[in-house]
Amino acid sequence: MDYYSIVAGLPDIEIEDKKLAFSLVDFREEVYPQLSFNDARLINLFYMKFDNQNLLNYLRKKDVQFDVRGNLTKEDMEEGFDIIFEHADPTTMRIPPYFNDFVEEYKGAQWHDDENEEANWENRLTELYYQWAMKCGNKLIASWFEYNLNLNNILSAYAYRKYQMDLEVVGGNEEAETIKTSGQRDFGLAGSIDELNVFLNIADEPELFEREMKIDLMRWQWLEEQTFFHYFSIEKIFAYLVKLEIIERWMNFNHEQGEKIFRKLIDGLKESVVNKK
Repeated sequence: MDYYSIVAGLPDIEIEDKKLAFSLVDFREEVYPQLSFNDARLINLFYMKFDNQNLLNYLRKKDVQFDVRGNLTKEDMEEGFDIIFEHADPTTMRIPPYFNDFVEEYKGAQWHDDENEEANWENRLTELYYQWAMKCGNKLIASWFEYNLNLNNILSAYAYRKYQMDLEVVGGNEEAETIKTSGQRDFGLAGSIDELNVFLNIADEPELFEREMKIDLMRWQWLEEQTFFHYFSIEKIFAYLVKLEIIERWMNFNHEQGEKIFRKLIDGLKESVVNKK
């Protein structure tokens, strides 16, 4: 479907922007109603990560602020997932079907209080999320989720080797299974992931803050390249939404040293980071 009027009306944004015309919530309220049913489901995939965290907080009974950026409202959570899944069609746009699987698994477990156990549950929900998103039927958006799955798993595996941390690989594709069992320096992924060397170079960055900035810069450039020939499509809208989140995240981080590093990266790495093979 062609979304000429929507895409043409979106304000131009750059990763170094300091102000935004609207937030992620505003974007959903203004753009979402104009999308077709199937394309709205694709945009829901982006917002589901906020639903995931709200679900974990709800099940753990954590007294934390509810993230309104999710697809589900606080009232949905408070009604209880038994009632939701008893009366709601799991194929509707609002309720991700993988929630049902996760809630059943969580209820069947006996312990939830240990910190390691909490991390395991978070990884399990993330795994179900990626598996669902990578089957969305849209080639570019599915590739975006697999790109991030591979990136996060490689960074995790690299930290496991370098700092002797617990290996936390989120399943969902063949590359994840390879990482779990490989003892090779490249985790047995040479030839299967084009950006492997770029990922490893970023993983080797000792400064956490700078590494996070490099990751976002690389993700931004991936979106630029992959959507270059998508002019007024849902792919262009999805990419814009992700970019909006990247800017919003760094706008909320007010740190003088971070600003200096950010400037340095924008000036020196914007064109080169994805080309370090």
